[in-house]
Amino acid sequence: FIKNMITGTSQADCAILIIAAGTGEFEAGISKDGQTREHALLAYTLGVKQLIVAINKMDTTKWSEDRFKEIVKEVSNFIKKVGFNPKTVAFVPISGFNGDNMIEPSPNCPWYKGWDKETKEGGKSSGKTLLEAIDSIDRPERPSSKPLRLPLQDVYKIGGIGTVPVGRVETGTIKPG
Repeated sequence: FIKNMITGTSQADCAILIIAAGTGEFEAGISKDGQTREHALLAYTLGVKQLIVAINKMDTTKWSEDRFKEIVKEVSNFIKKVGFNPKTVAFVPISGFNGDNMIEPSPNCPWYKGWDKETKEGGKSSGKTLLEAIDSIDRPERPSSKPLRLPLQDVYKIGGIGTVPVGRVETGTIKPG
């Protein structure tokens, strides 16, 4: 998991931390050697400065508002120690299995009024769903007037197509032809 996580994270502008709300699952992930803790720390260390926290499996807690608030409080304390600002993070209760709060607001958690977060320009952003949280991330500055800089992540040889380099444009522009 870690190798793939590092590869993807090194190219990311935002991380989505998926946290299981189930009893024991959250506690295991956030424990001293837990994967949730490790992934949040790696994301920040690799330069990801924007974070969304999706609290999954809320259906297994019968959409408990208390459980959601408990997880938000613990995760906020932890990510603050890592370096993230909890005020800039959207916390969204979801059920991936049922699709609740992924694209459309769920009727299963009437207590959930939505997320609010601070944006880079000092403004505010709000919404109810995970999709809205993704749409609200701050666009990173990538100077297009500078020379092309495209760090390569990998090179694939695809039959019938040829050699395909994969990377992210950091500065400059690139277009076909």
